[in-house]
Amino acid sequence: MTNRHMVSLLLALSVGGAQAQEISTVNTTIDCGQVVFKQPVTAEFVLNNSGGQPLIISDVRTDCGCTTVSYPKTAIPAGERFKVTTTYDAKQMGHFNKQIGIYSNAGDNPMMLSLKGVVVPQISDFQGEYPFQLGSLAIDVNDIVFDDVNRGDNPFQKIHIKNNGTETAEPVFMHLPDYLKAEVSPSRIASGHSAIATIILDSHRLRDLGLTQTSIYLGSFIGDKVSPEKEITISTVLLPGFENMTETQRANAPKARFSTLSLEMGSFNGKTKKNGTIKITNEGLSPLNIRSLQMFTAGLEVSLNKTLIEPGKTASLKVTAIAELLNRARSKPRILMITNDPENTKVTININIK
Repeated sequence: MTNRHMVSLLLALSVGGAQAQEISTVNTTIDCGQVVFKQPVTAEFVLNNSGGQPLIISDVRTDCGCTTVSYPKTAIPAGERFKVTTTYDAKQMGHFNKQIGIYSNAGDNPMMLSLKGVVVPQISDFQGEYPFQLGSLAIDVNDIVFDDVNRGDNPFQKIHIKNNGTETAEPVFMHLPDYLKAEVSPSRIASGHSAIATIILDSHRLRDLGLTQTSIYLGSFIGDKVSPEKEITISTVLLPGFENMTETQRANAPKARFSTLSLEMGSFNGKTKKNGTIKITNEGLSPLNIRSLQMFTAGLEVSLNKTLIEPGKTASLKVTAIAELLNRARSKPRILMITNDPENTKVTININIK
């Protein structure tokens, strides 16, 4: 093959690739939340013809006759949005997860969509308080702690959300790190109604022992702006593992003893800073290693004169409280310490100051 023919072939392949058909969507799953028994629920998937040619849907298949689908029967121009409307008959109690396959000239394999929820006798909304307002959404908690997590755990916590706006909301969590996942049920919340968000932690993706803190943000719709008023703080405490220690190793392990785990610092009384000291003694038979020393809140400074404490020796932990920063703290001032003492893997020191 000549160089000229090779160039022509590469150009043809490049153009063909650029014109390849593709269907795209922001969300392939819609969670309908609670659905009343025998009251059909309808949801709309918004999709886009992302290819360079007209999109033709040749067939749509569902995994049972309980789900019906409406979709465009004519060609969809390149770059155009379109809707696929699905209805589930809700004739069976309990959870459902229905699959819809979209067959088209975008490829040999169908694009799969999911419609899920739970059929109940009657809808039951959360009856508690929603003290935190995040834009048009209100939530019951804005500070989540995953405490005492072991590597391999996948704990989760729930946030109740209420839509106080006038428009239907589609809650979205923004700035999620790779070790967190969020699911909202239902995916869309009508005005005055509520939903439950589940925040799931993947401990395998945590990099460091001890405290990891981050902020995520709850928006009312996809593309909503991140702002401080929409912030939710997430704290995670990952513990080291001692499950494989032998009895001999445990008998010879370090033993941390603290002069106090609740440091009373009184009142600032007009001062900008106050200091306190905690003594840490190793009463074990091997060196005590302070692996991590972290603060849950801003407004504290700590200084430890040594992180490796030999048997029978003592170290001093100096704590400085800063009035201006503590006044803005969202939670109680605490210090987190991770050690190699299997009986005191995680140590929390409370700082009491007015």
